Amino acid sequence: MKLVYRGVSYDYDPPQVAVTESKITGKFRGLDWRFHNLKKPLVLQPPVNLTYRGVAYSNRPTSGQEQSAAEANIREQARYRLMRKEKAIHNRAASMFVRTAHEVGLV
Repeated sequence: MKLVYRGVSYDYDPPQVAVTESKITGKFRGLDWRFHNLKKPLVLQPPVNLTYRGVAYSNRPTSGQEQSAAEANIREQARYRLMRKEKAIHNRAASMFVRTAHEVGLV
């Protein structure tokens, strides 16, 4: 396939992906739909250490202490939000009890 980008023409041959037809079929908006499965699984790219303007980075996310610290921070935020929500529910119930007691004439 011949393509042109900013005046420069080049040939592009998209990679061919080998697929098999699945037995699973369906209909979408009145048209038959078939699912396709890959014949062989995708190959993951190996990790590469790169440098851009003197700053090192990798095409894989870092793991270890940084991730566990972030995960701990997320857990702490979730715990705090849950506690706040439970306290709000408790306060709402308490105010409803007081309001009901005033309406009934207990207080």
